Amino acid sequence: MDAGTATLMTFGAAALLVSWVLLLIVSWKEDYAWGLCTLFLPPLSYLYGLARLDKAGQSILVAVVGWILIWLAWP
Repeated sequence: MDAGTATLMTFGAAALLVSWVLLLIVSWKEDYAWGLCTLFLPPLSYLYGLARLDKAGQSILVAVVGWILIWLAWP
């Protein structure tokens, strides 16, 4: 793995982690049950984010950017 690929992969993973934390904050403010769901079942919480784009749109956008960076780094 060269340096460019490793950098893109690292930034992509970091963006996914940041998006999960943002989604955790938004969902916990919305409802206690969704906060626990986001904490223990992150893939399901992104479905919540898609359903509530008005509140969780920023976290979904950061997740999309993270997946794009990981896709660009894939050899």
